[in-house]
Amino acid sequence: MNDGLSSIDRRALIAVAVQFFVNGMLFASFVPRLPEIRDRIDIGNDALGQLLAVGALSGVLGSLLVGRMIERFGTRNLLIVAGVALCSSLSIIGVATVPALLVIGLAAMSIFDVLVDSAMNLQGSWISGRRNAPVMNRLHGLWSLGTVVGGIGASQLAGLGVSLQVHLFAVTVVLLIVVIFVGTNLLRDDEHATDPATDQIVDSPTSASFASRWFRGPLVLFAIVGACSIAMELTSSDWAAFRLSDDFGAAPAVAGLAYVAFTSGMTVGRFGGDSMIVRWGHRRVAEAGIVVTIVGLAAASFVPNQAVVMVGYLAAGLGVATQFPKLYDDAAKHPGRPGAGLGALTGGSRVALLFTPVLVGTLASSRLSVGAATAIVTLPAAVAFALLVRRSSQSVAPRP
Repeated sequence: MNDGLSSIDRRALIAVAVQFFVNGMLFASFVPRLPEIRDRIDIGNDALGQLLAVGALSGVLGSLLVGRMIERFGTRNLLIVAGVALCSSLSIIGVATVPALLVIGLAAMSIFDVLVDSAMNLQGSWISGRRNAPVMNRLHGLWSLGTVVGGIGASQLAGLGVSLQVHLFAVTVVLLIVVIFVGTNLLRDDEHATDPATDQIVDSPTSASFASRWFRGPLVLFAIVGACSIAMELTSSDWAAFRLSDDFGAAPAVAGLAYVAFTSGMTVGRFGGDSMIVRWGHRRVAEAGIVVTIVGLAAASFVPNQAVVMVGYLAAGLGVATQFPKLYDDAAKHPGRPGAGLGALTGGSRVALLFTPVLVGTLASSRLSVGAATAIVTLPAAVAFALLVRRSSQSVAPRP
């Protein structure tokens, strides 16, 4: 099959695809075991939410630096170094028995994830633009597949009584080996975006003042829409296991499957997303997706039945599947040096990560159920995303 790519681009596409899978697997290796981590360091849901927020703070710093670092070091070099550091941070979480050590692991993971995330999405977007058919949804589908594999593995190992330290150390070693393979096949030369009117390289917002960097039309829109999308996606995935363990008293091996249900929905939606977009267009897919998301989140949050909760998370995963691939692709194509649009998108996402875990954790520690606590965050975010999606499609950089 002729995809229009050179052999170098094909190898780079395989490397980027592997990196997407690795990233998903890395996070899924510990998220389903968060209830266990919470109990091991002897804190409540409110304190856990605060620790997750403090850890995410470094991600905001990473989003402010990512454009400048990509300009200086290039996406390949940045991805290799940050990828090794990202994998290593997983072991810190594995040995954490006190809140301070957990925060260190989460903070390291957050800042290096921003760098890896931006670098791999830029490389993926560049390669996708050279192909005869888009590929970004499938790349993000591999990330979701990684979360399914990692989530199932984490749930089963928890059920078998394998310690968190042994589990996460083993995952770290495997992922470090994979990152070395990825680095040898990535694109070595970065593309540089230009202003179509002048055909000149446009100054990146990361090199301008703070005000011009964040309060410029499409860039601030990227930040807002990114915040809404991450509130739906990460709140659902991070707290799905708590919904079953705390609200229904499910065992760890069963509770972790709620996380798997959500990520499985995302995986299916993303692997089919490129075909759906080609057939029906971005707007129709986005509008249908948000309706499915709202219905799924409502069912997962309020229906007092474990099976329905699982189906609700599955539907919500299907609904949000194509949101971030579209946003990342548009942000990568934003006029300016590489990293400008992605810096705004990840910045908004990381700011949302500072507040949503604290809010959900505080609400879940009150008289509210975990389901009600997550609904207070995810459903308003879904409505806001629906209101912004039309303007988003008009404001983002034009697609080639």
